[in-house]
Amino acid sequence: MPRTPAFEDLLALVEDRSAALRDSVTGSPDLDVRVPGCPDWSLRDLVEHLAEVHRFWAAAVAAGPSEKPPTLSPADDMSSVGLLARSATATQELIAALRAAGPAMGCWTWWGDSDVPMTSGAVARHQVQETAVHAFDAQLATGTPQPVPAVVALDGIAEFMGISHGTAGPWPHEPARIGLHTSEGESWLLDLMAPGSHVLGGQPERAADLHGSASNLLLTLHGRLPLDSLRSQGDRATLENLLSWPDLS
Repeated sequence: MPRTPAFEDLLALVEDRSAALRDSVTGSPDLDVRVPGCPDWSLRDLVEHLAEVHRFWAAAVAAGPSEKPPTLSPADDMSSVGLLARSATATQELIAALRAAGPAMGCWTWWGDSDVPMTSGAVARHQVQETAVHAFDAQLATGTPQPVPAVVALDGIAEFMGISHGTAGPWPHEPARIGLHTSEGESWLLDLMAPGSHVLGGQPERAADLHGSASNLLLTLHGRLPLDSLRSQGDRATLENLLSWPDLS
């Protein structure tokens, strides 16, 4: 299993993927172009969304342990500030809040039903993934798609299974085992049963397998790339069921 990057490395990766998003937008002549991964949004909407996400999680981390999400106050006099400047400021607010809290501080999160801790460290890890996927969204919208860096994608696959699968509730199909295999050498075996999803060790018999780069596998799990962007083996319907669960809409 890949090791989650250290806390300071997670903060650096949030900054790096945020900068990648802004870099792709800087080169776009049309901020009203649609975003394929989020078709209801324009490129402008995507940048605004991530800025609000970063401001929200900065507030959640700064508030400390809580049973309720924070109430996000309006940004101070931001209407006169350019879109990319607002984005950069929001990212720095998040980084400052995370660094001040450290990795072990408790805070409100939406994944309380999973086994993932409700801590600032888990928020940092999740924001690496959300920011990386939205950076890809921006790149795809501007015609400059780049693979998600392997260090991000490998941990992102494990994080997706922990949070997205961990909060999805019961597996609604026949029990199945599916192998996920990256060209970087990491693999996971998912045991999908009525109570939900669990990662197993060993190499028992599987209904299906997916093979591809860590980037392609992560982006397929997030619905950004089609199933056929990966090499598949075994029962296709089982793989399609996996990719439609959880519902990410």
